[in-house]
Amino acid sequence: MDALTIKNLHKTYGTGTEALKGITLSIPQGDFFALLGPNGAGKSTLIGIVTGLTNKTSGTVEVFGTNIDTDHARAKSYIGLVPQEMNFNIFEKVLDIVCTQGGYYGLPRKVALERAEKYLNALGLWDKRHEVSRTLSGGMKRRLMIARALVHEPQLLILDEPTAGVDIELRRGMYEFLRELIREGKTIILTTHYLEEAEELAKDLAIINNGGIVAQGSVRELLAGLDFETYVLDVHRVPGARALDVMAPYAPEMRADGGLEVTVRKNLPIGQGVALLEGVGVHVLGMRPKGNRLEELFVRLTTS
Repeated sequence: MDALTIKNLHKTYGTGTEALKGITLSIPQGDFFALLGPNGAGKSTLIGIVTGLTNKTSGTVEVFGTNIDTDHARAKSYIGLVPQEMNFNIFEKVLDIVCTQGGYYGLPRKVALERAEKYLNALGLWDKRHEVSRTLSGGMKRRLMIARALVHEPQLLILDEPTAGVDIELRRGMYEFLRELIREGKTIILTTHYLEEAEELAKDLAIINNGGIVAQGSVRELLAGLDFETYVLDVHRVPGARALDVMAPYAPEMRADGGLEVTVRKNLPIGQGVALLEGVGVHVLGMRPKGNRLEELFVRLTTS
């Protein structure tokens, strides 16, 4: 069974803005799925409809086979949402925030306490359980929202920018925690502006732009379809006109730091370009990709 099935989903706001234009998407159970797109592409609208926070115009949405229109309560019970904005009571204690959320789903106090301990421990917050939430750091607040979303043990966890403002060390710890949830059989949908995060964590992804899906599939397959990669070459001196001429097939661009940016296509080995530079007296001291591969795919599909 798919964790999420969306068919021909449309959303038009009262202003006439068409936020979603016939989205069709299936996410298998147990998948770690990245939903990517620039600001205003429709990601938040899509998540809002799935979680019941936004009304759709037309189309169908099913969560583990349950239609969100005909059995909303059951569909919602399958979902845990970690929103982008902090939306808990900043004057409430950490433990109470998690347990209160369990009460919304009908959990007895004893069960809610047991699960709160389980997830606060897993997220490194148990020793903060009696502290008022406003005293937590930004990273701790993010982890608190994850614990709160998991207290009713949903099968589908939706994370909307969960690591925004979180330092690298804490982010890595959260990555391992999320991988463990996948190993336990949960399904995760991640939206993020950290494309290296999506490339590292997700198995499958979809890229949304202007209300429609412009790419969908496994991360590996989509990246394998790229026919170019951009490199930055560190050189011992600023290349002259002759060097730029011999590198013309690589679309060379000078950088402010004196380096050279080149585009390598499948039929143009980077080694051949380096040899051309060496042949006109420009020695390559180092070479590195300009950005990660997913970033290149994202930029190509969302800028036009």
